[in-house]
Amino acid sequence: MPSGWEAVIGLEVHAQLKTHTKLFSSAPHAFGAPPNTQTTEVDLGLPGVLPVLNEHAVELAVRAALGLGCSLQPVSTFARKHYFYPDLPKGYQISQYDEPFAKGGAVPLDDGAIGLTRIHMEEDAAKNIHDDAVTGGGVTHVDLNRAGAPLIEIVSEPQIRSPEQAGAYLRSLRQVLRHLDVSDADMEKGQFRCDANVSVRRVGDPKLGTRTELKNLNSFRFVERAIAHEIERQVEQIESGGKVKQETLHWDDRAARSSAMRGKEHADDYRYFPDPDLPPLRLDAAFLAAQRAKLPELPQARRARYRAELGLPDYDAQVLTDDRDVAAFFEAAVALYGQPKLVSNWVMRDVLAAATELQKPLAELPLTAEHLVELLKLVDAGRITAASAREVFAEMARTGGRAEAIVRARGLEAVSDAGELERHARDVVAANAAQVAKYRGGETKLLNFFVGQVMKATGGKADPARLREILARLLA
Repeated sequence: MPSGWEAVIGLEVHAQLKTHTKLFSSAPHAFGAPPNTQTTEVDLGLPGVLPVLNEHAVELAVRAALGLGCSLQPVSTFARKHYFYPDLPKGYQISQYDEPFAKGGAVPLDDGAIGLTRIHMEEDAAKNIHDDAVTGGGVTHVDLNRAGAPLIEIVSEPQIRSPEQAGAYLRSLRQVLRHLDVSDADMEKGQFRCDANVSVRRVGDPKLGTRTELKNLNSFRFVERAIAHEIERQVEQIESGGKVKQETLHWDDRAARSSAMRGKEHADDYRYFPDPDLPPLRLDAAFLAAQRAKLPELPQARRARYRAELGLPDYDAQVLTDDRDVAAFFEAAVALYGQPKLVSNWVMRDVLAAATELQKPLAELPLTAEHLVELLKLVDAGRITAASAREVFAEMARTGGRAEAIVRARGLEAVSDAGELERHARDVVAANAAQVAKYRGGETKLLNFFVGQVMKATGGKADPARLREILARLLA
């Protein structure tokens, strides 16, 4: 941050709700479908069609608002937001304007919270494709599959003061939405998009500066870099005697610069008026109570519980609660096995590594908490070594096989017979007279050398604890 200045940042996040059909039509909206295959007459804006509100979308939107501590409005209305662009077939977007369904609330951060102004529902626009490689050069194509997809727009108060805090806010918000199971919030699929309103003022000045809007930032890194660049640009412009122009900007991350898209619109520019085809949305007490009952434990509360009740360090608690499915896997394993820290180590190291290597989310792996617990019990019984256990786990994650069957098929049963271990240990001691002399001369760390040699001789299958006891006795 340039010395003597402070930034005032507000974020508008569009999160796509996890429904099978669109907000006002029966069309599906699955990601990756061939262009213009997921539309109905409603999405195309054909004359005479009427929108019908998706009840499931309302349920998810309300659940999101409850999870973020918003005040739910018993009556809200839909409005038409007019603008003309190829991605908007009707010439207007159905949204909520002066009467949103949720007000207030906050997004939790590790060191406090960022307040929310409102959450409202709206339909998504279509997608314009400008890529010359796709269009053949100089032509824009429109894919209407996304038109009408259900969104909630989450508008923060202008309480964010740095690019880093903006990134922390977005990560926390995305985490909450995913734990609530209201949105997959996959930024690469356009399910979690951010616009940033940025202005600067001198420290201590209560007056807000002129703000600009950075549009459609689709990664946390882009958001942080774009905001940092815009802060520096505005300060430099003011200090050189110029004025900041209120406008909408496009961020080019490759070039690390922004460019003007258009002058910043005001509400009057959109000519909002109530949608005559949609009655007011009424949320009664029974409906709200039913949605409140579906709220899960949220990440911040879960982290606190892991620290207080399970004795996990902050780092473990943070990693395990980052994803709802990972947290559920961890808790199921602890319920079956106990030993939270040991289970945490396996989840953070092996489970997450398997998901990364196989390029699948945990929920799509053929792996359950029961698989992991069976494996850990084989280690406890001394039937396999810790090193072999990791090999077994890798195959379990790939194939869904059970630990017992994999151990037998691969011949990984640990060598724990005292007589066999002692035979291998005596052979190693006899073959390494120089190291034996050094050990007996006080270099006791050489015990690890002897353990390694026996492990090599047994293909890594020797029981480490028993082996160390035998070697220590032979070397004494």
